[in-house]
Amino acid sequence: MQREEIIKYWRNSADNDFLTMMNLFNSKDYHWSLFIGHLVIEKLLKALFVKNKGNENPPRTHDLLLLASKAEVAVDSKREDMLDLVTTFNISSRYPDYKLSFYKKCTESYTADRISEIKELRLWLISILESK
Repeated sequence: MQREEIIKYWRNSADNDFLTMMNLFNSKDYHWSLFIGHLVIEKLLKALFVKNKGNENPPRTHDLLLLASKAEVAVDSKREDMLDLVTTFNISSRYPDYKLSFYKKCTESYTADRISEIKELRLWLISILESK
């Protein structure tokens, strides 16, 4: 695949996951919606990695701060904190010792606030991806 095709793959996959995140939120599957929200941001960062690094494959990591760094995306302290928090949604949703406490934390209000932050990150990353 050519670079543009790979970028398009990551972007389309992120867009599909965004719809899934919203469907899960609307069906009250709050912790899973945040897990998928993490994937949205991860995939956009991987698209940016390919855009900025050429034909290299994106790192196989779920650490959003590491991906942003490797993709050469400048992150201010507010977004750094947001990326750090969203990274925890991947871990908290997958591992039993974190899952129960995370599940309890994921009220409708908490999840709505975090989804709002994910949406903000998503739009920011898309704006970078679409810039020349």
